[in-house]
Amino acid sequence: MQNVAAHIEHTLLRPEATRADIERLCAEAREHRFAAVCVNGCRVELARHCLEDSDVRVASVAGFPLGAMDPDAKRYETEAAIDAGAQEIDLVLNLAWLIEGEDKRLFRELRDVVEAAQDFPVKVIIETCLLNREQKLRACELIKASGARWVKTSTGFNQAGATVEDVKLLREAVGPKFGVKAAGGIRDLAAARALLAAGADRLGTSSGVAIMRELASQPTPNSPTPPPK
Repeated sequence: MQNVAAHIEHTLLRPEATRADIERLCAEAREHRFAAVCVNGCRVELARHCLEDSDVRVASVAGFPLGAMDPDAKRYETEAAIDAGAQEIDLVLNLAWLIEGEDKRLFRELRDVVEAAQDFPVKVIIETCLLNREQKLRACELIKASGARWVKTSTGFNQAGATVEDVKLLREAVGPKFGVKAAGGIRDLAAARALLAAGADRLGTSSGVAIMRELASQPTPNSPTPPPK
């Protein structure tokens, strides 16, 4: 089985998260060797400081959580996050434009954010729970063509999060070399393993520590089964 920790993006996007909360998030990410932390824009500089001299990357968000603001605002958010030290950007797609078939406007917005991110990867959140199959597939086409490098299932702030079915669909749509991030509602080891098996490369979750504790409590393949109490 994959090294689960290496796929976890330790996430704290609650608006009330304090400086101490972010410092703890980063310390946990260091301890467990998670792939990245994901924080709001105003916490990027702090997170980079906390993770200095570590391999843990710092991701931030643009257009979060609704995706419905002016494209220039998303571009500015991206530029500010990169300037503060972000190494990855999670962008929320304008869902109304997708549903209405405004593909040219969507593509321009995506290109602008990709450009603003310079050479850093952009993960595009499509909020799968609000879209039908055709809309999900069309979103993937636009995202791939834009120069973004990842598609992501959910913000975690809507009515549902990642599902195995959606991850399989996104993986099929983008192919084997494009990033797929599952996020929203990933609270235990079983869910993490199922989403990785379905094709996810990253798991955005605030339950990373709980998942690692659950993993540590499981017997290794060659260890004896403990007797019943």
